Amino acid sequence: MLIKDLYKLTNFSNEEGEVKAEIHLNKDNEIFKGHFPGNPVMPGVCMIQIIKELTEKATEKTLFLSQTSNIKFMAIINPNVTPDLAINITITETEDGYKIKNDSSFGDTLALKMSATFTTIN
Repeated sequence: MLIKDLYKLTNFSNEEGEVKAEIHLNKDNEIFKGHFPGNPVMPGVCMIQIIKELTEKATEKTLFLSQTSNIKFMAIINPNVTPDLAINITITETEDGYKIKNDSSFGDTLALKMSATFTTIN
């Protein structure tokens, strides 16, 4: 985990390239004190990092984000209000790495959609 204690993985399954994960955000993490004081918001770059880490867990490879073709932030994630997130990732192996499609949500609210390519480092 790049950002220590940002989240806890509470559920993880990987069946035939379909990852389903649940995480619980640590509302007391230092990152939320600066983004933004008194009104914490999950930084988009942190969500992208979490998706990368979950993809690495599923593929058992070290990955580098090489391309994004679509990222849509659809709702604000406030760790005080909605600390539990469901993250779904569809992974397709390519010659150079992996193409993924992601949707991340809390409750019935879609918070993030992303399509990206990760290159294998090792």
